[in-house]
Amino acid sequence: MNEALLVIDVQNEYFTGKLPVTYPHGSIVNILQAMDAAHAAHVPVVVIQHANTAAGAATFVPGTPAWELHPDVKRRPHDLLIGKTMPGSFTGTDLGPWLKDRGINTVTIAGYMTQMCCDTTARQAFHLGYTVKFLSDATGTLSITNNAGSISDADLHRAILVTQQMRFSQVMTTAEWIRSLPISYQ
Repeated sequence: MNEALLVIDVQNEYFTGKLPVTYPHGSIVNILQAMDAAHAAHVPVVVIQHANTAAGAATFVPGTPAWELHPDVKRRPHDLLIGKTMPGSFTGTDLGPWLKDRGINTVTIAGYMTQMCCDTTARQAFHLGYTVKFLSDATGTLSITNNAGSISDADLHRAILVTQQMRFSQVMTTAEWIRSLPISYQ
């Protein structure tokens, strides 16, 4: 099995910007642990950065502090940095060809937000024939209210994890994933 860790949209927007991630607590610590373990086990790390290029965008505006990668992610080693403008990390990017060129057949999902870019990327990967792992405590979200209704951060996160496990991904904790790596990183 050739695996890569996809670190999706771990940007300041989710910490100091307009969309602070609130659940699960400590998700950033788990993301950083996953990155460190992947690097130690020679598992490629792909960092993905979202940009909102729409006129008048309020979030993820390129060049703003909120658009920047979280400083702890930015300073960690990674094998590829990909910019994207859609929720799916495969859409309009070189992710698919890069993975294919390296013979990678398994992707592990970490980052933000659980129900948007993480879920979309996991489904895209599944549809493209990849085995997908989804880190339950290294993905995260926030409570949402819109015209369709309201949902708490915990309920939204849990609903996506349950749906992912039904068909698309193997849902696991960061600790479980680290123990599964070819070189155990403890």
